[in-house]
Amino acid sequence: MAHQVLVIVGSLRKEAFTLKLARAFAKLAPASLKLDIATLHELSFFNQDLEANPPADWVAFREKIQKADAVLFVTPEYNRSIPGVLKNAIDVASRPPGKSSFLGKPIGIVGNSPGPLGGVCAAMNLKQILPGYCGPIMQQPEIYLTQVGDAFDANGDLVKDALKTVMTQYIEKFAAFVERNKG
Repeated sequence: MAHQVLVIVGSLRKEAFTLKLARAFAKLAPASLKLDIATLHELSFFNQDLEANPPADWVAFREKIQKADAVLFVTPEYNRSIPGVLKNAIDVASRPPGKSSFLGKPIGIVGNSPGPLGGVCAAMNLKQILPGYCGPIMQQPEIYLTQVGDAFDANGDLVKDALKTVMTQYIEKFAAFVERNKG
């Protein structure tokens, strides 16, 4: 049976490169993984005052993560860090204290950018903030996808063979990491 992976897309743009990359990963994934893509459009802002009676969107998001065997973050880089919407999602899912939805879940991190650095600062920021309320984070191979601005055709399909190769290698390594670290 395939492991369920929740892919959290760290961008709200309708035509986000990050969303297109998440869809490409779903197509490239080996049969041992089934990727479910989660966008953050409907997730309300975290407010600790609401924790005693969390909003329905928080509960639904937490349940998506809890049902998954693993989580793959695909994030762009905004101002040398992760987008605020992604930090908000992490805040929502990691609460209440001691009951993080990420606990025990193998984690993968994919940074991306239309520029030359591939979201490396955002990915490093995730590696800095996630420990303590998530499962194991895959350390190698690291993946920072550069020059993604022209990587897709008009239908949103990945057309850069070199990028496809790197992504295929990463998702295969992530599948092995999930298998080693499940449960």
